[in-house]
Amino acid sequence: MMLTFLGDWVLGRDVCVYSGSVIDLFGRAGVGEHATRSTLTRMVGRGLLRRQREGRRMYFGLTERSEAVLRDGEGRIWQTGAVNRNWDGTWTLLGFSLPESWQRQRHDLRSQLTWNGFGPLFSGLWIAQGEVEMGPILNELGLSAHVKVFRAHADAGMDIGAMIEETWELPALAGRYEEFVRRWQPQEHASTGAEEALVARLRLSTEWLRIIRQDPRLPVKHLPDDWPAEQAEKTFRAVHERLTPGARVAAERLLDLVPVR
Repeated sequence: MMLTFLGDWVLGRDVCVYSGSVIDLFGRAGVGEHATRSTLTRMVGRGLLRRQREGRRMYFGLTERSEAVLRDGEGRIWQTGAVNRNWDGTWTLLGFSLPESWQRQRHDLRSQLTWNGFGPLFSGLWIAQGEVEMGPILNELGLSAHVKVFRAHADAGMDIGAMIEETWELPALAGRYEEFVRRWQPQEHASTGAEEALVARLRLSTEWLRIIRQDPRLPVKHLPDDWPAEQAEKTFRAVHERLTPGARVAAERLLDLVPVR
């Protein structure tokens, strides 16, 4: 939720936000003060936020690292989208062999592969649609010497739909999209006050980003005909558009922002 908030109201504005404003807003969303303060402190420790003191008040601003993370999320929501209609047939294959004792490294690698849309084709061989640039991630993990990355196309006779069903958990992903529609579609035409709109948009965007970050964006022509991502995306955009005017009014009133210095 914190990343969603920062992406909505801090990213691209060259401002820092007062910690009390964050605590107040998150309190309205049902998050306790201690949890919010802990999140801010933890993000500073991870290099995702920087502190800026103004008098007796403490403000928080973005770092280069958090800006990159937030730009990625922004792109996935508004540019990439949830439905992949423009796949060119390319797959990225990644093979690795790590010593048995490297359990942490194996866990970190698999987490990054899942984050970047890969699924386990076979043991030690993962696959993702399109061309996925893994070089910087592998360098950061220190695993470049243990990993091989290839680009490939499937043979004409291969059943890509069956391969996708075997490699990725499609029912679980479809269920997340369907639950999103059930939860938010009734809000497309509901009446909401400004402060309620601010909190609702925060929750809406947080839930949506969580879903699409777990979605490997597989080519839609090889997915079931009733794949629910398109309807879910329409619901997200409609509710987001309805909530935005009120959310902006409330943010202007509730958020204490100062210029970055």
